[in-house]
Amino acid sequence: MAGLRGPRASRIYWRDAALTFGPFLVAVIAAFWIAFHYVRPAPPRTLVMTSGVAGSTFQVSAERYREILARQGVTLKVLPSQGSLENLKRLSDPKFQVDIGLVQGGLSSQGDPGRLMSLGSVFYVPVLVFYRARQPIRFLSELQGKRIGIGREGSGTRVLAETLLKANEIDAGRARLLDLEGKAAEDALLQGRADAIFVMGDSATRETMRELVHSEGIRLFDFVQGDGYVRRFRFLNKIELPPGSIDLGRNSPAETLTMVAPTVELLARTDLHPALSDVLIEAAREVHGRATLLQPAGTFPAPLEHEYRVSDDALRYYKSGKTFAYKHLPFWVASLVDRALVLLLPIAVLLIPGVRIVPLLYRWRISGRIYKRYGELMALERVAFGQTTADQRADLLRRLDEIERRVITVKLPGSFADQVYVLRQHIDFVRNRIVQGGGRAAGPIPAQQQVPAAR
Repeated sequence: MAGLRGPRASRIYWRDAALTFGPFLVAVIAAFWIAFHYVRPAPPRTLVMTSGVAGSTFQVSAERYREILARQGVTLKVLPSQGSLENLKRLSDPKFQVDIGLVQGGLSSQGDPGRLMSLGSVFYVPVLVFYRARQPIRFLSELQGKRIGIGREGSGTRVLAETLLKANEIDAGRARLLDLEGKAAEDALLQGRADAIFVMGDSATRETMRELVHSEGIRLFDFVQGDGYVRRFRFLNKIELPPGSIDLGRNSPAETLTMVAPTVELLARTDLHPALSDVLIEAAREVHGRATLLQPAGTFPAPLEHEYRVSDDALRYYKSGKTFAYKHLPFWVASLVDRALVLLLPIAVLLIPGVRIVPLLYRWRISGRIYKRYGELMALERVAFGQTTADQRADLLRRLDEIERRVITVKLPGSFADQVYVLRQHIDFVRNRIVQGGGRAAGPIPAQQQVPAAR
């Protein structure tokens, strides 16, 4: 078996191994590459949130988000703003460094909804219209010709106020619209410099709204056409306050008060890390999930489809909650485990079965060279079994010698030598039959010479 040794034989073995193991290794590398391509990097440790005016509901909520995220090791930077409209424009501008923000409904036309996704609606922000009058007014159209504070540019209050007034045929030509909000709007109304003001949570503090509710001579507008407003503006919701719900001692309101309110969306850019999506919704549940004057406990956050697409990660969370890792491990450890599982998927799918199958394919490839010679030997023996002449037997012996030469010179690993020597014994058996005469029966093959079963 000298032909099985030396550098050339080693090259043959390596070629067999490469042809057998090579495609498998290429498949594993490709699977790892695909997994690595789709696995996201570790979530960032810092997020930027655009909030609202100092002291506003938006700003107060953002500060609570900051405290909650800090417990998970995530730093939240809160950027003050003029309100919902500025928040929406910041989020829609790819050049502005911001990740999330609170935006009230009714403003989507002012931004780019395609760049954004919603993590859910988080609370109602009612449209509060305070006015000074001896008798209650029933319709916003009665404010025609009045001095109306509608909020500053950049606030959601202004956009919504202009929308509702326009629906009642009131614009700058039919009323005096004042750029007032928050405390300035409150002072103007109390001092008689304004007849009505629009106040909302993105641009006014809770103290301002509380003081106005309890101010003598100031009334809160009752949207008696609430159903009509909700039908016309799909982003609005109708909310009813029963008598005494604001102040039981003063029985305020004295009768059921109807308000309209858009929901506030927790918006994020589409590249927000999925792991942070869960953390933010958890924070929103802690901040906004309790019962308030406007909502029962557990109403928010909720995946309400309004003007922005609810993200797939948010929908998954609302449907089934956090994944197993994030339920039972600290946030950053769970994030590492989550990404590691994606990278280990090729091992589970390919490597584990491959470790068993590929060696069998390698042995099958090597054994195939031996079995090929067995096929030639059987064909030759069938010819020799019949009546043959001396010349025919001589030709059969030459062909048999050629088969044996190929067996001797075949390049095989030493672990297959036993099969080669058994084949050569069978070649000798057939040679004896030819020499003795193909038609005469020969003795049985000794047990040690029988063809080994295919491995």
